[in-house]
Amino acid sequence: MTKNIAVLTGAGISTSAGIPDFRGPQGVWTQHPEQMSVYDLDRFLSSERDREYSWRWQKESPVWNAKPGTAHKALATLERAGMLSLLATQNFDALHEKAGNSDKVIVNLHGTIGTSHCMKCHARYATADIMNNLDKEPDPHCHRTLPYKGNMPCNGIIKTDVVYFGEMLPEGAMERSMKLASRADEFWVIGSTLEVFPAASLVPVAAQAGVPITIMNMGKTQYDRLATRLIREDIATALPRLVEETITGK
Repeated sequence: MTKNIAVLTGAGISTSAGIPDFRGPQGVWTQHPEQMSVYDLDRFLSSERDREYSWRWQKESPVWNAKPGTAHKALATLERAGMLSLLATQNFDALHEKAGNSDKVIVNLHGTIGTSHCMKCHARYATADIMNNLDKEPDPHCHRTLPYKGNMPCNGIIKTDVVYFGEMLPEGAMERSMKLASRADEFWVIGSTLEVFPAASLVPVAAQAGVPITIMNMGKTQYDRLATRLIREDIATALPRLVEETITGK
């Protein structure tokens, strides 16, 4: 019988791919708290200078330039095997998509840098297209024409689909994640400190439903007591091994 596995991933799965975490002891925001303003919605909306800085910082950051690692690819393998029902992620680096996981299983709890939208007319954009044109247009605005306004350009502000400070989580993201986590045969936490809510609440939700929980993280978490299996190994090697053992049943 094929297992139905739900997964929550955090910064730890992406540090193995070269992306530093944000809140850890050596995290980007721990060492440079002023850079949190990159994702401050009020500042982004009110200042052209802050928007230009935000876009440039994001383009030059490891978040945008990273490639999926062995751990990301392992979860794509798990989906291809028909065993992954949910891939809820706290990361917005779009590495799960780049690794080959599909929208059928991915829930980007904190949004994604992979796509962007106009905040006025809600037109969607591939962030790569905006990044490629950033030298010509450092403060990207929407050029979609609006037929109901005589084909005038919209000119709305464009932002990435990352959840900025001051924004709500994507509609339905937590509800879908809670439902699938509580119905799974196993729930895996990969590389999350389980300190950020509401994402961390998926663990007690799964536990209350009687779902066996695996926590794979180098450091302790507040929910280790709810885990049936704790793995304190390098995610880049431990996760591919766990996926292979799960698929083969060995």
